[in-house]
Amino acid sequence: MQFIRRPDLDPHTRIHIVRLAWLHQGVYGKMTQIAKSYQISRTFLYQLLLMANLQLETLFSDEKLLFQKDHRHLDQLLLLLRLEGKCSLLSISSILKALEYHPNSVGYLSQFFQSAGQMLPSTLLMPSKKLVFYLSDEIFALHVPILLTIDARSTTILNIELASDRSAETWRAHFDALEEHQFFSLGMASDRGLGLVAGYQAACDMALWVADYFHEFRDLFEVLHQLERKAYAAIVKEHDAAQKFAQAKSEANLAKRLQQYDTAHHACEQAIALYDQLAMLLHLLREALYLCSPHGRLRTVENVRSELMLLLDMIAELDCAAITKTLKPIYTHIDDIVVPFKQVEAIATALRAVVPHDALEFLVLAWHHAHFVYQAGSKQKAYHQRERDFWLACAEGLLGDAFDTLKALVFDQLDSIVRASSLVEMVNSLIRPYLNSCKGQITQETLNLIMFYHNHRRYKSGKRQGKAPLELLIGKPLEAPWWELLLQQVNTEQGVTDPGTVPSRPPLHLVVNNDGGTDRQAMARGQAIVDPTGTSENHRRQQGSEAA
Repeated sequence: MQFIRRPDLDPHTRIHIVRLAWLHQGVYGKMTQIAKSYQISRTFLYQLLLMANLQLETLFSDEKLLFQKDHRHLDQLLLLLRLEGKCSLLSISSILKALEYHPNSVGYLSQFFQSAGQMLPSTLLMPSKKLVFYLSDEIFALHVPILLTIDARSTTILNIELASDRSAETWRAHFDALEEHQFFSLGMASDRGLGLVAGYQAACDMALWVADYFHEFRDLFEVLHQLERKAYAAIVKEHDAAQKFAQAKSEANLAKRLQQYDTAHHACEQAIALYDQLAMLLHLLREALYLCSPHGRLRTVENVRSELMLLLDMIAELDCAAITKTLKPIYTHIDDIVVPFKQVEAIATALRAVVPHDALEFLVLAWHHAHFVYQAGSKQKAYHQRERDFWLACAEGLLGDAFDTLKALVFDQLDSIVRASSLVEMVNSLIRPYLNSCKGQITQETLNLIMFYHNHRRYKSGKRQGKAPLELLIGKPLEAPWWELLLQQVNTEQGVTDPGTVPSRPPLHLVVNNDGGTDRQAMARGQAIVDPTGTSENHRRQQGSEAA
């Protein structure tokens, strides 16, 4: 029995193993005598000995230690299946049963995730003032609104809550909670939700509000899709009319079918022309909203306004009643649409004071194409990569040793401009699978787990590849995977909670690293600690609900 030589066994255990082995060998030698004494067959006794031997080997084998290790990491497995795998509780229970893990009941799993979620905050807390640009939206779980706000640069979820309604007062309490947690808004991009916009303007009356371009022009592009479908239908009708004309035999039938074909051909030409004209104008409209011109000059508010009005007037001239109806709200929203270009003008003025004009235009063009590298298809991606590298080489030839510093400055300033809230839709798409797996019966505790997972998991692709949202927010890498950080926080909070009480959700603190006087936030080992002087998250939420 080689396992008695294992170095991890203490001397007392070794003695017991030797005694068992000696007794085991003695029983084999006296098998016949023992069988007669106890009136049992030698075969049955031999089977008993085999079972005893198997139990000893299983007890002290590497497989047993592996099982013990897996059992100790059951919590990690549950978190990975639920958050990374997006599995439902029923699916997790089935997986655990197949792997022979215990406990594996749905009730136990529900209690485990609820207890873990109770230890986590629904609003991130910074140790000092942090300026961010909000992206806010609403998502629904069985008609119950979930209010969500993320940081535009890092995509970190700042606040996520299951609300009773989405009124202006509820949204105002949502933004007031962010300010209490040391977040101060530079602005917000969102759709035109009445409660959302009114609540933000009430809470942050001096901050900037940016209308989301996708929602502003979505109806206009939907008209384009309708015209495309009509054009294809007209092509089919023209083709059918041509086939009928070819099959006609008599002179009268030929004349009739020819007239039908001429009508179908004329309608097809009109449908295709209308679609092509609108598609071309919308393409120009999209280009008019780029931050820079084809020559690399950053656009101004008046320049963009004049181009938009001209294109909208041309679109209005198209012979389509649906277009005329769709354009009416866009005309009234022009002032909101050009708001981001006020920031562009301010950035352009600041950059021209530091970067030579020619080099600035080259860097702007390089940023413009780099911006599209992660959005374009495979063919267009190669084109944008070549253009980016070309303009960077031109700028480097002009700037020399100052190239790296000035490139970082220009790219960082242009990245700070927010024109859409599409990133919050990306976070919404992360939440929806969990809503589907629980059939909409989601709890605040589950939302807290989703928030922690999203903030601490690292992106697998895109320009943020290898970085977690919280790392981008605080400027310091996390020192452990998200599941280890989550277990650390849950165990820490359980350790400071009195037994027999339901813990409140404390806010998440980040440790500050003010090297060189900068305002960079850092988290020590990615852990959260309890604020002994602060009120609980549950108490704050109750106050917010009463105010709403």
